Amino acid sequence: MSANDSPQGQQTKQQSRTYDSAFLKACRREPVPHTPVWFMRQAGRSLPEYLKVREGIPMLESCMRPELVTEITLQPVRRHKVDAAIYFSDIVVPLKAIGIDLDIKPGVGPVVADPIRTRADLARLRDLTPEDVHYVTEAIGMLTGELGDTPLIGFAGAPFTLASYLVEGGPSRNHEHTKALMYGDPQLWDDLLDRLAEITSAFLKVQIEAGASAVQLFDSWVGALAPADYRRSVMPASVKVFDAVAGYGVPRIHFGVGTGELLGLMGEAGADVVGVDWRVPLDEAVRRVGPGKALQGNLDPAVLFSSREAVEAKTDEVLAAAKGLEGHVFNLGHGVLPTTDPDALTRLVEYVHTHTAV
Repeated sequence: MSANDSPQGQQTKQQSRTYDSAFLKACRREPVPHTPVWFMRQAGRSLPEYLKVREGIPMLESCMRPELVTEITLQPVRRHKVDAAIYFSDIVVPLKAIGIDLDIKPGVGPVVADPIRTRADLARLRDLTPEDVHYVTEAIGMLTGELGDTPLIGFAGAPFTLASYLVEGGPSRNHEHTKALMYGDPQLWDDLLDRLAEITSAFLKVQIEAGASAVQLFDSWVGALAPADYRRSVMPASVKVFDAVAGYGVPRIHFGVGTGELLGLMGEAGADVVGVDWRVPLDEAVRRVGPGKALQGNLDPAVLFSSREAVEAKTDEVLAAAKGLEGHVFNLGHGVLPTTDPDALTRLVEYVHTHTAV
């Protein structure tokens, strides 16, 4: 079932309230009053109010405090007037919730104490239950009461990216251990991704049932793979995730970094919207993805460090490349960089809204 077939009777109150928003209309490839805008990493280090409320609180702990999650998620909606909020969390939260010994180290990223590399290690990946992430349900309940008709995007890490962190033990430039497992023991690899697909699906279901109006699957590291490897070793797990949440009728977004050669396959995996980073123009991306999908993207986030005139000129290029798309959600091609001027983001939202008004 696609987002176009959304059964109204199965929607939460918040999903019904946001159904006619510009963001969800664009995801469903319907006419919009203006191009909707949201930014990946919009709730984060570019905002002084974020730095203030996070001061002294470790990242994973901040993801488990519903009041704090609510405040951080709302900050960019208040400041920038974006067309959608994205739930403040981290892709490793469900792994932490099921008991994996990991931490997010400042300046490094997620670090796993005991990497998963053998069949015996799979036993550590138990099922995720709603009780494991009760704070997510609580926070989304608080958020939907505050957001009104602004949609909330839930999200999760895709099986490949979660597997990469688990197998490598942390961030990796070349993914040596990950690829060694994928090539050297394909059955163990498939079983690992299948387990992670189940965990990811359960995490997304919690968010949707709590009131998220759309979900995004982040496959941050999958651009490290060749198309043939993606199709055989990764795509089945991503398909499983998208199929698991299809019946809810909320738009499903798929995004990865450096995935220009994978865009067509990522579209085949089952998303309603395919995210595109800044490396591929949207008019070329739509050729690769094919019909029947909306696209999301794709201003280079580094442009925001340039002059206002340069930002507007590059934004015009993105909007021009998006003309004729079945649906377009404006976003940065990866995410807001830490020292981005928040006023530049606010101006960018205003510029896109006023330069695409119908």
